Amino acid sequence: MLPPIATIIENFEIVEDEDMRLEYLIELGKALPPLPEALRNETNRVHGCESQVWINTSVEEDGGTPHLVLQGFSDSFIVRGFVALMIAYYTGKTPQEAAKLDGLDLFRQLHFGAHVTSKRSNGVRAMVERIHRDAVRLAA
Repeated sequence: MLPPIATIIENFEIVEDEDMRLEYLIELGKALPPLPEALRNETNRVHGCESQVWINTSVEEDGGTPHLVLQGFSDSFIVRGFVALMIAYYTGKTPQEAAKLDGLDLFRQLHFGAHVTSKRSNGVRAMVERIHRDAVRLAA
């Protein structure tokens, strides 16, 4: 089970050692619930990532208010950690709220830009764009 995004942000702000930050990112990825094989399909595949990445976006009603529920997986431990960050960031938001968010802001806030390869940064960008498109579609 992933901790709330506020806790994740606090934990990254406390840890300054880059190796420990990477370890925490990998632990977040390991905390993701398994993505059923049936959802690892072409529809849920995120194109633009060097690793295999799947994100399933759905909406659930909570007290009459729709909110996003994201599930995801990657075959790379580090990228799976980034998937976990995006899931923690967007899950629970209404589609309208999620459509206004930019997961790249979170990526920058956590200071990953300087220590992540450009291919992984492009992968995160592809994840954010995919989630944003799903949120806009679900908000309509």
